[in-house]
Amino acid sequence: MKRMYAVLFAALLVAGMVPTAAAVDTSASSMVLMDAASGRVLCQSNAHERRPIASITKLMTALVALESGHDLEEEVTIDPAWTGVEGSSLYLRAGETISLKALLYGLLLRSGNDAAIAVAGYCAGSVEAFVGRMNEKAAQLGMKNSHFANPNGLDEEGHYSTAYDMALLGQACLQQEQLREMMATKSITFDQRVMTNHNKLLWRYDGCIGMKTGYTEKSGRTLVSAAERDGLTLVCVTLNDPNDWADHAALFDFGFETYRAERPLEAGQPVGYLPAVNSLVPVCPIVAQYDAVLCVGAGEQVSQELTLTKEVLEAPVPVGTEVGEVVIRVDGVECARVSLVTGQQMPDNLAPHQGFLGWWFQTLAG
Repeated sequence: MKRMYAVLFAALLVAGMVPTAAAVDTSASSMVLMDAASGRVLCQSNAHERRPIASITKLMTALVALESGHDLEEEVTIDPAWTGVEGSSLYLRAGETISLKALLYGLLLRSGNDAAIAVAGYCAGSVEAFVGRMNEKAAQLGMKNSHFANPNGLDEEGHYSTAYDMALLGQACLQQEQLREMMATKSITFDQRVMTNHNKLLWRYDGCIGMKTGYTEKSGRTLVSAAERDGLTLVCVTLNDPNDWADHAALFDFGFETYRAERPLEAGQPVGYLPAVNSLVPVCPIVAQYDAVLCVGAGEQVSQELTLTKEVLEAPVPVGTEVGEVVIRVDGVECARVSLVTGQQMPDNLAPHQGFLGWWFQTLAG
């Protein structure tokens, strides 16, 4: 099930919550460590500098493909134009059939450049149309310093991103359950094609849940990875980093040692009650609509401010009616807003067939 979180704001990056610029020394030209739930930047260096990104591009390719509506079991007949692509390859043969699922695993685990071209051509009718969808998705995710020119990440003019933008993409990928499962897979076989994940952190770092590697001569080594411990999920991105495995481990260690996950509100959690008139029930529970998941550092204080748009409810009121919000602050800086909604239906005491027993049995039935 897709997990829903409260929207968190860029205010996290200002005032008392400025991201640490030099908490961990790395070999990367640019890097960022981000909390996946909130988007809070915990550590960064040149995070908004545009650079070539190589095969971590394929995270966007996989995400757009999975959102295209195609069934992963569909059989794809390989067009001759999709074969013979330079670099990492599945060595696809013109005319062979292979499932869309196998192609996606092939581009994510073995980093097959031909698989990325085949996925793009199949899902959108042409590679060019698919690349257009990639750029539309980038805009939707707020990747303001990114532009895609192809689906595989081979060096091409106009193909670039930033460490920060790729972390935003990593966030989105973690919310796609099928993609999350694929990225965490160490090895899988399709029709005698063995696909082993290039991401060594899956074996080397406790809690790593995958993502994607990349390399071209122009970009250097690029890596997006994610790790999860004690309810805290972190996304790490390094661009042009010859020491990426060790750097990601060090950045994750810093994140998990310095910050903790805190959930001040959970979906459905009552935060108070409102009186109701013209109802068989005198009060209605008010609950949080979504989870609020925060990344909180040592010594940081979390506070909540509740605002209601109604003082009294007038029945009938459906369950899930919005009646206010909670503003959550960390050290006085606003970082989340969570809508408050009615936690149960408030029946009109004059409605036909809505005597007390009728309402009671309806409530018991859920």
